Amino acid sequence: MGTRVHTIADVARLAGVSKSTVSRALNDSPLIGAETKERIRAIAEEHHFQPNVPARRLSLKQSNTVAFVTYPYRADYAVPDVFLLEIMNGISGGLHDGQYDMLVVHVDPRDEDWPRRYLDTGRVDGFILLSATCTQGQIGTLVERNAPFIIWGVPQGAHGYCSVSGDSFTGGKIATAHLLEGGRKRVAFLGGIAASQEVQDRFRGYEAALHQAGTSVDPALVTHTDYSPPSGAAAMARLLEQCPDLDAVFVNSDLMAIAAMDVIRDGGRRVPDDVAVVGYDDISIAAQANPPLTTVRQNIQLAGRLLAQNLIQHLQTGVITNVSIPAELVVRQSA
Repeated sequence: MGTRVHTIADVARLAGVSKSTVSRALNDSPLIGAETKERIRAIAEEHHFQPNVPARRLSLKQSNTVAFVTYPYRADYAVPDVFLLEIMNGISGGLHDGQYDMLVVHVDPRDEDWPRRYLDTGRVDGFILLSATCTQGQIGTLVERNAPFIIWGVPQGAHGYCSVSGDSFTGGKIATAHLLEGGRKRVAFLGGIAASQEVQDRFRGYEAALHQAGTSVDPALVTHTDYSPPSGAAAMARLLEQCPDLDAVFVNSDLMAIAAMDVIRDGGRRVPDDVAVVGYDDISIAAQANPPLTTVRQNIQLAGRLLAQNLIQHLQTGVITNVSIPAELVVRQSA
């Protein structure tokens, strides 16, 4: 019967080296020579030795797990939040490449103590957040605790923490300019949560395009809501009631834009003949909408990967990065 190999100490005994040398060799440390690495790996392979990953992570005081923080599930969503699913797909791909796992954490907006429950227990090494689904208080708690995190949707600047964002000002401006250049005179703004910086930047872009065209913002043409399709539909109905002469609307998300088109049609108007519609994000279903949705593209897959890669880099080096992704207009039949 052959020698039983269950631990790093067993491998170390067979190789005639210390346990730390075996650990470094199996983790491809540059401190260990190539010949020694090869010999240790051959012994481990011969005896089908697999390191105890939880124990190794515990000894290193890291979990190699990152928490993706989002809001609790909402039953009133008519369809799944496709943006959320697509950015999570990019994040999971980036984490997989960096040999990290993802834990999805649902956080109550009123709860500002949640970071402690995950960091103090060692369940995660850091957090990925979306600005649209977290509060300034939650961000402040993370900063105060010096917790490693990265956030999507906060514009570039000296925040003292990592971020990835889209160019929301440019996105708002090119969306509105496209509608105005198409001959539209009464362009509404259907925004996301008013307190969100990215929504404010999209509004500034909307305002800049109007000013450039020689007109100003009509407050009756501006409304804000959350990003859910039901809320988008209700907001569109309000706009049509307040301003029956509106002939275009720039909507801050594709899901809300698709819901808004339903409301416009239900009211007896045609898209784009009577009311042109531009959305935001270019999620996968935008091209299949009725009619296919003109929208501002953010490369959501790239955004997710950058969130993962830049957080891992921050965990390993402490470097703070603030990255912006360009906005691009994708013209389809809705405008």
